[in-house]
Amino acid sequence: MPADPRVVIWRSALLGGSETFVRNHGDALTRWQPVYVGATRTASPLSRAADLVAFPSPRSFLRLRLTGSSPRLGRLLGTTGARLVHAHFGGDGWLVSREAARLGLPLVVTVHGHDVTRQPASPGLHGLRYRHHLRTVFRRAAVIIAVSEVIRDRAVACGADPAKVRVHYTGVPVPAEVPDRRKEWDVAFVGRFVEKKGVDDLLAALAALGPTRPRTVLLGAGPMLSTMRAYAAALGVDATFLGAQPPEQVTRVLTASRLLAAPSRTARDGDTEGLPTTVLEAAALGLPVVATTHSGIPEAVTDGETGLLGPEGDRAALAANLSRLLADDVLRKRLGSQARTRVAERFNLTVQSRQLEALYDELTPDSQNRP
Repeated sequence: MPADPRVVIWRSALLGGSETFVRNHGDALTRWQPVYVGATRTASPLSRAADLVAFPSPRSFLRLRLTGSSPRLGRLLGTTGARLVHAHFGGDGWLVSREAARLGLPLVVTVHGHDVTRQPASPGLHGLRYRHHLRTVFRRAAVIIAVSEVIRDRAVACGADPAKVRVHYTGVPVPAEVPDRRKEWDVAFVGRFVEKKGVDDLLAALAALGPTRPRTVLLGAGPMLSTMRAYAAALGVDATFLGAQPPEQVTRVLTASRLLAAPSRTARDGDTEGLPTTVLEAAALGLPVVATTHSGIPEAVTDGETGLLGPEGDRAALAANLSRLLADDVLRKRLGSQARTRVAERFNLTVQSRQLEALYDELTPDSQNRP
C-alpha cells in the first residue's frame, strides 16, 4: 500500500471548466493521495493528462449509464489502489456506486445543487429513473455530503437517511495577501451562463443604473452565453465577456474588480445553487458580494456585514445594492475585509480539507497509521 492512502475523486465528465471545487478538493489533500477518475474526458482548462478515463467516448459507456455496472470501470478502479471513492453529484455517484461496492470501497457522495433540486423533479420516465438511481446511491453511500444546509434538506427530501448526511462547506484557497491591482472593472460575474445564475437580472439591473455605466466583466461559458451577449448589447450595458478562463485568470480578474455580483435564482425547472464557490473565492480576495437570498448563499454572505443581499429575481433591489456599493468606497472596503475574514474562518480550503481527511480516516480505520 502507498505511504499515503489513495482516494478516487470521481466525476463522470472529467472535468468541466466551472468545477474548480472538484480539483481544489483533491489537490488540497495532504495525508490522502487523490486519483482523479472519470468516465470520459472533457476538454477544459481543468482537464489534465494524468486523469484516468475509463471510456474513449460517451457512446462507449452506454452500458454503465443504463445499468450502473461496468467491468471496465471496475478494473480501472482496481488498478488505483484506492481505499475509498469520493463522487461528486448524486447521479455520478450512482454510476460508480456498484463497482465501488464490488471492490469493497466505501463511497462518499457530495450533492451540490441541481442533483437534488432540478433533476429529481424531471417529468416522465427520465425523472422516475433518476429518482430511483438517487435513492440507490443514497442507500449505498457510507456518507452523503451536502454543500449547504438547504441542500441537506433537499437530499433528505429525496430519500437520504438524515443520519448519513453531513453539511460540509466547500473550501476555497485563502491567500495570505491579496495583490493590490488597479481596478479595471467595477462589477465581475463568474459562472455558467444558465438560467439559475440570473445573468439577465444582472444585465437589466446594470442598465437601470443609467449613465453611470459600470464597467462589467463576465467570465464563463454555457448555453445562454450568446443570448446574454445580445441582451447586453441591446441594453447598452458596458459588458465584456471573456468566456471560460483558467483559475489563475479568474483570480486576476477578480482582484482587478470592485465587487462580485451573484444574482442567483431558482430556475423555472427547479434548478438551484448549492452554495456558489465564486462567492467564496471573491470574498477570499477581499471583494464584497452583491447577491440574492437564494439557497445556501445566506450561509456565506451576511447582509450588511460581508455583502448585500436582495430577493432573488428582484432587479430593482439588485440595481440599488450595486449602486450603493459602487458609490461608497468605505462601505465596499469594509464589507470586503469582513468577507475575507469570514471565509478564512469558515470556508478555508486547508481547514475544510483536513476535515474531509478526518472523515476518510473514520471510514477506513486501517488507514490511520500516519501522524
